[in-house]
Amino acid sequence: MGRAGYLGLGAVWLLALPFVAYAAAFGWRGLVADPGAESYLFDTGARGAEVALAAHMLAGALITALVPIQVLPILRRRWPGLHRAAGRVIAGAAGMAALGGLAFIAVQGTIGGAVMDLGFGLYGALMLLAAVQAVRHARARDLAGHQIWALRLAVLAMASWAYRVHYGLWYALTGGLGSNEAFTGAFDRVQVFAFFLPYLLLVELWRLRRGAGAC
Repeated sequence: MGRAGYLGLGAVWLLALPFVAYAAAFGWRGLVADPGAESYLFDTGARGAEVALAAHMLAGALITALVPIQVLPILRRRWPGLHRAAGRVIAGAAGMAALGGLAFIAVQGTIGGAVMDLGFGLYGALMLLAAVQAVRHARARDLAGHQIWALRLAVLAMASWAYRVHYGLWYALTGGLGSNEAFTGAFDRVQVFAFFLPYLLLVELWRLRRGAGAC
């Protein structure tokens, strides 16, 4: 990775920090307090759903903060032990984020209804799969398989932040065309898939171009 790559990852990390802080604070309040007055997402009447969402947010904050650092080649080369330890933390937290989100969808459902349930459910399932597969290939010492699944996991880990970025840019450019508070507008419907599937497609195109096989 050249200087531009390091600068790019550094910029992504810095830009993602406000989201990390927000998600961590949001999740913590959900565990230790009653944030019902602060967020309709917690106004469920079901403590299990609240805990699932809080765990999802806390774990999401952790992986968003760690992934831009974990993918740095210098970390893997100079401190392989730290790279492996961080990878285990990321995989575990990704699994927690995925399961927490899926549990919330199953118990409460999303504000956007069936389409958002489907999109976010697919996202959670893919994140869980990527976390399991990245660990499985690492334990099997299959470097190529581990790297591609770890890259998929990294993309999925940052997608939650990308979801917010997409909305910020869209509202800045269009004033929120096709979006509403119920998340049932045309833009909202597209976004429940567009915040992660196009990026996964780019990973697959990159893999095929470099001949990485069918992992």
